[in-house]
Amino acid sequence: MHTSFFSLIGRIAPGLHDLRHYQRADLPKDLAAGLAVAAVALPVGVAYAQLAGFHPAVGLYSSILPLLAYFLFGTSRQLILGPDAATCALIALTVAPMAGGDPQVYIVLSALLALFAGLFCILACFLKLGALADFLSRPILVGFLNGVAVSIALGQSGKLFGFSIEQQGVVLVAIELISKFGQIHWLTFAVALLAFAVLLLAPRLIKHLPAALLAMLVTAVAVAGFDLEAHGVATLGVVPAGLPALGLPAGSLQLLTEHFKPLLMAAAGIALISFSSAMLTARSFAAKNRYDIDVDREFAALGAANIASALSQGFAISGADSRTAMSDASGGRTRLTGLFAAAAVALVLVFLTGPLQFVPVAALGAVLIMAALSLLDLGSLQRFWAIDKREFLLSMIATFGVIWVGALEAILFVVLLAVLRFVQLTARPRAEVLGSIEGMPGFHALDRHPEAAVTAGLVLFRFNGPLVFFNAGYFKREALAAANQQGDDLRWFVLDMIPLTQLDITGIDALLDLQAELASRGVELVAAGRRSESSQGVSPVRHYPTLRKAQQAYRKAFLAPAEPGPAGGASGA
Repeated sequence: MHTSFFSLIGRIAPGLHDLRHYQRADLPKDLAAGLAVAAVALPVGVAYAQLAGFHPAVGLYSSILPLLAYFLFGTSRQLILGPDAATCALIALTVAPMAGGDPQVYIVLSALLALFAGLFCILACFLKLGALADFLSRPILVGFLNGVAVSIALGQSGKLFGFSIEQQGVVLVAIELISKFGQIHWLTFAVALLAFAVLLLAPRLIKHLPAALLAMLVTAVAVAGFDLEAHGVATLGVVPAGLPALGLPAGSLQLLTEHFKPLLMAAAGIALISFSSAMLTARSFAAKNRYDIDVDREFAALGAANIASALSQGFAISGADSRTAMSDASGGRTRLTGLFAAAAVALVLVFLTGPLQFVPVAALGAVLIMAALSLLDLGSLQRFWAIDKREFLLSMIATFGVIWVGALEAILFVVLLAVLRFVQLTARPRAEVLGSIEGMPGFHALDRHPEAAVTAGLVLFRFNGPLVFFNAGYFKREALAAANQQGDDLRWFVLDMIPLTQLDITGIDALLDLQAELASRGVELVAAGRRSESSQGVSPVRHYPTLRKAQQAYRKAFLAPAEPGPAGGASGA
């Protein structure tokens, strides 16, 4: 009973199981990695809070309890959750129109958004929807994040010059920037340039300190030392000390009633995007360190972390690439790294908020712009172009969707793109005529290998997908087109049955129609590969275990002198 109880607890909350079996030898590494993660989380949390439209302390609130929740329920050893550039941009674009400029309403709506996003994630776990991590294809997700990166960079540019940006949308922001060129506060711009210099040089010269933290320290010292605030350089101001109160903000129920539907829709989109992004990070580090993660449990862990953020006066969070990379690079071995990082952030909130008041807003803008630029993935775009230009086009459509319609609407846009891409791939799988290449095993598609040799009078045809109601007509057209290319010399049409993982009634009828059409031309439909249960309604005259056996039987029957007896290689009538 005792063992089964702990086994149950271990399944529900893997972190408690890890804690019971924690190895003391891991403690020094986890502690050092946790402090390193906190050193990155502090400046990034403050900067992303600014991006999302919050007081700096709120970004730190969202870096404490969510890490505890993920420790309890997560399955990745390296993943660190916290404020994320893309998620924060989505929060700002979602909540700002509903808040109407009221800061308290803004805080309440953001907490509700995080709560709903968390509940959606937990519901997705119960429904076993972890596969949604694969639903947004990499080209679509890369394109979405590229669009978010451009939007963030332009939206933060006003902080570098000392004026506010009122417009939304990339084009309108760019026009506003040009029109306000004469309003640049040059001392603020100089501070921004100092921050950029530190961000660019620190990784090369001082590798053990996070560049963002160092940029904030250097510019804060400059502001305090030269009293730049008195000369018009904007700073964070006083950051209240202490930990957040637990519970939803006051007025949540009334605002929930007023904004229920838009909050629900926005939360679903944020849950999908943040989960997909977090899983890209978690899976890459799991592969690097040779262990597996449970995507369904990860959905629940992300949900619990978002609920924890909402209940600690925070906002929606996601996987954090930079902090996860810092955890891994610093030698973090277990999820306790996140707990140590959360404890360090909490200690700063209680005892060390005083120095934060001197951090210039321009430096935060520089940190955010550098973070946005790190989201840009031009290398993947080049790879998409080289491999499949259709995937490149999808990625660019997702990018321009974010730029032109905004990040929130673009969530629905990229989901629609993903659905259409899924339907296109399923309803129109590759239909290939195959040939052989000397020195290479197997058979190869002629459209990708025009040098492949074919046998006169024989077509080897492969349909790379299930044959069901929504692609049966397409299958028949592609098969007849392949037969027509051979002309009147065609004798055998060999269908590779292995990729036909599923056949429904409509698919079977399409095969029978194809068989009848070919027979009317004097062409025999021949099957190669295994017989699936769903293909029992189709009975080609000949069936061979492999395409190679079918090719050999054809050559023996038509291209070599006839021998006594039936055609060899047939495995059934």
